[in-house]
Amino acid sequence: MVTEDEAMRRAIALASRGLGTTSPNPVVGCLLLSASGEVVGEGFHVYAGGPHAEIVALAQAGELARGGTCVVSLEPCNHTGRTGPCSEALITAGVRRVVIAVDDPNPVASGGAATMRAAGIEVTTGVRREEAELGNVAWLTAVRRGRPYVTWKFAATLDGRSAAADGTSQWISSAESRADVHVLRSTVDAIVAGVGTVVADDPQLTVRDLRDGTLAIKQPLRVVVDSSGRTPENARVRDAAAPTWIVTAAAAGSGPAGRVDLSRMLTELYARDVRNVLLEGGPTLAGAFLDAGLVDRVIGYIAPKLLGDGRAALIDASIGTIADAVELEFTEITQIGGDLRFTALLRQKESLSMPQQKES
Repeated sequence: MVTEDEAMRRAIALASRGLGTTSPNPVVGCLLLSASGEVVGEGFHVYAGGPHAEIVALAQAGELARGGTCVVSLEPCNHTGRTGPCSEALITAGVRRVVIAVDDPNPVASGGAATMRAAGIEVTTGVRREEAELGNVAWLTAVRRGRPYVTWKFAATLDGRSAAADGTSQWISSAESRADVHVLRSTVDAIVAGVGTVVADDPQLTVRDLRDGTLAIKQPLRVVVDSSGRTPENARVRDAAAPTWIVTAAAAGSGPAGRVDLSRMLTELYARDVRNVLLEGGPTLAGAFLDAGLVDRVIGYIAPKLLGDGRAALIDASIGTIADAVELEFTEITQIGGDLRFTALLRQKESLSMPQQKES
């Protein structure tokens, strides 16, 4: 027999398997318990347009779902998109009780809890809410703000340098850290870099297996912030390995000093079903994102090296005094190879807008 709390923990773990493949939909995990409390079905949402977690679990459970309990990390959807409403499927299956971690903030899909209650199902919400929110943070934040969740990733020496005085930067971080970055890339919808980084380093900005260099099957959109259209025609970001959007000020609108309006760019990415963005470079672009209040999370790979001079990991963030420093809260610090990797969150300017969604 499994408790509902244990089942929710499992559901949240199952949901994480969909990271990087479900967008623009959320990651969702689900367990079905029989009337006697035994696990009779489980599932997670694998890809947009495919069966939702509840439908996978119901298919496994069959008649054993009748009179049982559904434990799910996100409120069952209440609309018909590319798939039918999970709320109605649970009602039809004869489920007696539904336990939900997080209410769905999407105005198009929400309302499943109310529909099920109206059908006589007992519904409880908020079980392991904080844990489930963390596992689905990119999608939840994007839907609530109407723009993608942005993680700034950088690698630097212990004294904060991302390149030496002569401009060399390969390799500041360890091979283990570089492999970890590819795992991180595999969980996002888009990778963003500035034209300066593209011109200087000619990165491919793809997800690869560093053991043999092969490309992953799923590739994020490559986004180059290039105000004046300087990206070389033979740049690797223009190859066929992944889709690419070269964002110019003329096409996306201009902000300060005639540069690309980053807020408008993120709004456009959201409209293109991008919910989770990895900002990779370089220091000027990172400063512009921070200055605009558009960074949600920071992941840093700190190498046990000292350069003493060279390019800083962050510049031009419009911070002139210590009182204006961006404050971070560490959520994780771990060793990757010889490096330290930290994850930190920072406060954001809340958006009051809530655009209509088309998740399904």
